[in-house]
Amino acid sequence: MTKKSNKGSFDPAVFLATAKLGRSIFDHAEGHVVFSQGDPADAVFYLKKGNVKIAVTSEQGKEAILGILGEGEFFGELCLIGEPLRLTTATTLADCSVTRISKTEMVRVLHNQPTFAELFMAQLLTRERRMHEDLANQLFNSSEKRLARTLLLLANFGKDHKPEQVPIKISQETLAARFDRL
Repeated sequence: MTKKSNKGSFDPAVFLATAKLGRSIFDHAEGHVVFSQGDPADAVFYLKKGNVKIAVTSEQGKEAILGILGEGEFFGELCLIGEPLRLTTATTLADCSVTRISKTEMVRVLHNQPTFAELFMAQLLTRERRMHEDLANQLFNSSEKRLARTLLLLANFGKDHKPEQVPIKISQETLAARFDRL
């Protein structure tokens, strides 16, 4: 038995690749601040291309890098749980293409489109697992092992496709900040 094509079926890839009501697509150059800590939290972002650094800055001005995100990852999702202000800053590490999805549109599609909700949840849970691994790595591994793990993560080692050269310029300061967190 073959499955009939449903012309009205929802395609998450098309949703994330098109600008319509509640969604806009922006191309940003390296070093662009997508949002800053303390900005209103009114949208979720999807990284179509490039890399974004997520960091938090203390009152004393010390920056801690919480993550470096790549293509296909969401960020800024804390607005969905009622967080009124951004707790982090998102800065591009390379030329990026980013889809901005308003909080209202994101809530609507999560409620109405199970396929999209599954994609979103899977991505968030994968990032949560990576954060747990990062914490265990920080607590139990030597500095050499932590550095090796950071470099392998940046090269996408162990993902579905082959490891790749890191196509972004990462300063020693950024790598050290990421390494210190790991």
